[in-house]
Amino acid sequence: MENKVKMYTLSTCSHCKATKKFLDDCNVAYEFDDVDLLEGEERAAILEDVKKLNPRCSFPTIVIGDRVIVGFKEAEIREALGL
Repeated sequence: MENKVKMYTLSTCSHCKATKKFLDDCNVAYEFDDVDLLEGEERAAILEDVKKLNPRCSFPTIVIGDRVIVGFKEAEIREALGL
């Protein structure tokens, strides 16, 4: 799996939880930041990153390789991962 998976999520978001569970079920390694658990400058910096990828700043924002997927869209995630 050459595509690195990075997600910006909220700890309370059901779509974010579903996305994590889907990736876990597919044995896909990923990194994530629960933005709502961050504070101060770290949170501000991460939100700037999210806005560059997804101007609406909604969650989850998923980055797979150079592709950005907003929301839990299983078909798009599968395609981006080549599953």
